[in-house]
Amino acid sequence: MSFLDLIKKGIVEEFTGTVSLNGVLLSLLTAFAIAIFIVYVYRRTYSGVIYSKSFSLLLILLAMVTTLVVRTISSNLALSLGMVGALSIVRYRTAVKDPIDTGFIFWAIMGGIMSGVGIYLVAFISSLAIGFLFMIFYNFESRSISRFLLIVKFDDAVHEAVYAALKTMPKHKLRSKTLVGQNVELTFDIEISDKSERKVDSLKKIPGVESVSLISYQNDIGV
Repeated sequence: MSFLDLIKKGIVEEFTGTVSLNGVLLSLLTAFAIAIFIVYVYRRTYSGVIYSKSFSLLLILLAMVTTLVVRTISSNLALSLGMVGALSIVRYRTAVKDPIDTGFIFWAIMGGIMSGVGIYLVAFISSLAIGFLFMIFYNFESRSISRFLLIVKFDDAVHEAVYAALKTMPKHKLRSKTLVGQNVELTFDIEISDKSERKVDSLKKIPGVESVSLISYQNDIGV
């Protein structure tokens, strides 16, 4: 008997045996509800530049597909081993840029597995706990200190005044320095809280300073 025949036989046995249509629909609805909550948490805590709608749809699809797979193979050992063997030879080439996205993928899979095996209450409670704890921690981190790129363009004749003002700034580190004739451009990695924004504004008041820019970014490299 071939591998495809084994899968077909297992699916037929499963759906003509213990699996009921009502149970499958209930599992899908549970997985869908959990996935919607996961997407909500993802959107509330997303800190990248461009929000990916396709990734949110992937989380919903992943939870529901996982539920269907678990419902199909939950009581058939041979089919379970066959599915695991098939998934083990698949190579996934899509790179996940943000490590947090990997966590949301595993969260969606977890919700799908729990919904598939029928432990709906545990699935809801655990997902709610994970979501609220993650949002609390995220809000606590985002309200403390933010990291920015500080870009200052000025005439070289006033460099002493600029450097004197920079000494009063919060913790910062020079990333690049560009010289074009008499014009200087400095780029710093700087930590800024709400109280220290006025110190950055003081740079604009120095005669000879052309522009001062603050760019928010995600710092994945330790300073």
